[in-house]
Formats: sequence, structure tokens, C-alpha cells
Amino acid sequence: MHSKKVLNKTLYHLFVVLFGFVMVYPVLWMVSGSFKGNAEILRGTLALIPNELKLDNYATGWKGFGGMTFGTFFKNSIFITVVATFGTVLSSSLVAYALSRIRFRGSKFWFTCMLITMMLPGQVIMIPQYLIYYRLGLVPGYAPLILPYFCGQAFFIYQMMQFMQGIPRDLDEAAAIDGCSSFQTLYKVIVPMLMPALVSCALFQFMWSCNDFMGPLLYVSTPGKYPMSLFVKLSMDGDTGFAWNRILALSLISILPQLIVFFCAQDQFVEGISAGAVKG
Repeated sequence: MHSKKVLNKTLYHLFVVLFGFVMVYPVLWMVSGSFKGNAEILRGTLALIPNELKLDNYATGWKGFGGMTFGTFFKNSIFITVVATFGTVLSSSLVAYALSRIRFRGSKFWFTCMLITMMLPGQVIMIPQYLIYYRLGLVPGYAPLILPYFCGQAFFIYQMMQFMQGIPRDLDEAAAIDGCSSFQTLYKVIVPMLMPALVSCALFQFMWSCNDFMGPLLYVSTPGKYPMSLFVKLSMDGDTGFAWNRILALSLISILPQLIVFFCAQDQFVEGISAGAVKG
């Protein structure tokens, strides 16, 4: 029996390691490709170790074009992402608190409307949204990429509502007895306990905003205001051929903020996802 358990454990861990390697291999190949020559990449080799180490891919890619370095586009992306993430966390927490803890006329109706918006694909509302922003005079610019996130996001509102179901309402009553208003109760009582859900919400939105390509493509027309996603696309010149080694180097730099933020907050992220899934 003991040998059978050892064999099962060995096979299990071997399968996990192999499966994990398959999942992480594309990222490893991207890192490796950022140090390869373009000719070596075009040969289609699957090797992770470059034949010749090219350290100038990052420096050449960072130079950018038209007198604008990659740092300009990097700052644009960080600005859009940080503001959109802040707006998402702030607005979603307020709406979730109102729908889950405050009784008012029409709350079920608005909750149903919120759920309906989750069922609509982004492609369906893309044209109506563009027409609204255009008639408001917000196109071109960053406003369409930022303002919607200050109105709450249905997915995160629902997630926070599920998390709040596990917070005893006695705490709200105790705060009210102590003279706290609804906003003070949210800020001083609910938010500290809601932190894992807020962190998971912020991480999701941070990654989505960083990787957004269609939004900036529609609403930003000035090259100097392009985020990283558009700059990487502009680095692909169909006439002279793609410098894939530089594109991979820029892609790796563009995902570094997401990796750093994720690994700094991964504990609370996992807690927020798991707790939001079982509470309620």
C-alpha cells in the first residue's frame, strides 16, 4: 500500500510539473525570443536558449519612433490603467454596498438591470457607446477609456455583493448606534473587511486596462497619447517585415507592471476570489 501511494504521488507531481511547463512555455519562449536574433526566430526553433545573445533588442525597441520613446507610451498606459482601476474600485464598492445593505425602492429592478448588462457582449454596445461619446465631444481622448469605470462595473459589483453577504449585518447596526452614517459605515467597517475583494477587483481591472487594444484604437487618435498596446502594434511594419525580437522585448516590458502588481497582492487576490465564490 505504501509503495502504491508513493507511485501515485510521483505520477501526480510529474503530471503537474509537465502540465505547468506546457502552460508556462509560451511565456518562457517570449522571454527567450526577446534575446534572440530575428533570423533565429523566423526559423521557427522551439529552443529556449538563444544561439547568440542579443542584448540590444530592448534598447532598440525602447527608442520608439518619431522622437517618442517607449517610455512615453508606457506612461500613457500607466495613467489610463491607474485612473480606470481607481474608478472601478471606488464606484463598484459604493454600488455594491447600496444594493446589498441599503433597502430602497427599486433596488431589485436596478440589480436586475445590472445583471442584464453582464450578459451583453462588448461588441454589441461598441457602436452605441462610440456615438454617445462622440456626441458628447469626448472623442478623441482618454475620457471614454476612464469615465465608464467611475460608473461601476457589473462583474465587480456582483462579486463584492457576494462577498458582503458574509459580513454580519450586526456590524452595520452597531456602527449606526455609534452614530456612523451609511458612508462612514462603509468606509470604517465594511471596506477593511472587504479588502480581499477590492484587491481582486483592482487586479482584474488593472490587467484588463493594460491589455486593452480596441478601446484606445477607437478613441485615441494622437500617436503621442497611444498606450503600450497600440505602440506594440505600430512596431509591426508589414512593408519591411516584423522585427519579432524587438516586438517580444517590448511585449515583455509591457507585462511587467501586471506581473509586479499581481505578485505583490496575490495572497489577497486568491482570498478575494475564493471567498467571493463561497459566501452568500
